[in-house]
Amino acid sequence: MDLSIDLNIELPKYQQLVNAVNDALANNTLSSGDALPSVNNVCKDYHLSRDTVFKAYSILKDNGVIESVPNKGYFIANDTRKVLLVLDTFKAYKEVLYHAFVKNLPKKVIVDVQFHHYNINNFKTILNNGKGKYYKYVVMSFNHKEVPSVLSDFDNDKLLLIDWNIHAKKSNNYVFQDFGNAFAEVLKEVLPALQKYKRFVLVYPTFTYHPVEAVTHFKQFCKAKRITYKIVTDINEFEVKKHDAYLSVSDRVLGMFLEQCRNKNLEPGTDVGFLSYNETPMKPFIYKGISVISTDFKAMGNLAASFINQEQSIQKFIPTKLILRDSL
Repeated sequence: MDLSIDLNIELPKYQQLVNAVNDALANNTLSSGDALPSVNNVCKDYHLSRDTVFKAYSILKDNGVIESVPNKGYFIANDTRKVLLVLDTFKAYKEVLYHAFVKNLPKKVIVDVQFHHYNINNFKTILNNGKGKYYKYVVMSFNHKEVPSVLSDFDNDKLLLIDWNIHAKKSNNYVFQDFGNAFAEVLKEVLPALQKYKRFVLVYPTFTYHPVEAVTHFKQFCKAKRITYKIVTDINEFEVKKHDAYLSVSDRVLGMFLEQCRNKNLEPGTDVGFLSYNETPMKPFIYKGISVISTDFKAMGNLAASFINQEQSIQKFIPTKLILRDSL
């Protein structure tokens, strides 16, 4: 095990020791029951203060990585490895991803899940505080200029980016959905279902974090197919009208749509149409079934788990598909 300390980097010496032990576990240089050098030996061999070494060992002990045995020293507690999963928000379709991810991990892997809520300060705090404390990192990124600098501090072989292809480098590991060309191709599949409607309305509220490229492809699709269209960004202006078909990137709008249909005696799938973005476990059962454009979040979770389980790189795009139900 290499406990070398680099004096030319800003990372504290105690954290470098923590990282060295975690790296040794990740590389199978250390395993359950192996003894660590004593505090005195580390101090002597690497010219470190006793406080520095003791702090590093205390962090490892608190994280369950090592245990201390009286009069014998410090030992690797078990083969348990901790993984940090950073999501944007915990919506229904993210729950599908999360459960698929956790279900496909061995029992020795513990997952800490945290949420940044599209707030850069939250994002920086979560990742900076977790640096060196985890075996691997699975991160859902978002559109902010400071995100790349935060991610640049993590080794590519320990970092997996998921969901949105933004701020990713060619060398990064990733499992993404495609909000661009794949979305455009799925819209072509929607065309037959749109024939009974007079107008196609995209509801893209100002509060959404859905990639804006979807708006561009929606416009291009409607113009190419000569479909009358409208884009609603002010949710207060959302009004359901007969013979309109709606595509919404926000699940808040689905409730508003169904409420207005009931109040106006409009039948979804006949008088008006509705197409939602992102499949959830309940959408097949809401009303008579809600049509969706969605990636497979279960597959995304499965592939993310394979990155944790295997020592190899991964670069995958999950297909986007159309699921037609009675709402369209």
